[in-house]
Amino acid sequence: MTGAAPRADTGRRGEAAARRFLESRGYRILTTNFRTPVGEVDLIAQRGDIICFVEVKCRSVEDEYAPQLTVTPTKQRRVARAARRFLAGRRDLPPSRFDVIEVILRGRGVGDIRHHPAAFNDPL
Repeated sequence: MTGAAPRADTGRRGEAAARRFLESRGYRILTTNFRTPVGEVDLIAQRGDIICFVEVKCRSVEDEYAPQLTVTPTKQRRVARAARRFLAGRRDLPPSRFDVIEVILRGRGVGDIRHHPAAFNDPL
């Protein structure tokens, strides 16, 4: 087995946990893994009139660093570009924000989820 398969599985598990977390708090998931040539957004959710562009960071408990620290300025720009593509063509631009959700896995389960609403501003 290659290193990519376990990492992809970890990412899928993290994104599924983040979706359940948001839905349990009244968010409606609009789409997942929104990909464009200029960037990708893991989850796009709505709560009330606010659209949330969510970057999901999933790690095992053994990792030493906080997952949100991996959302670099370069990653923020890519997420923001994809978000603009998602919003393109809408007559009325809804309020939006960029969130980060950290999912910490323990064994086969989820150990902890931390939601950071408005984690970063549009960097462009």
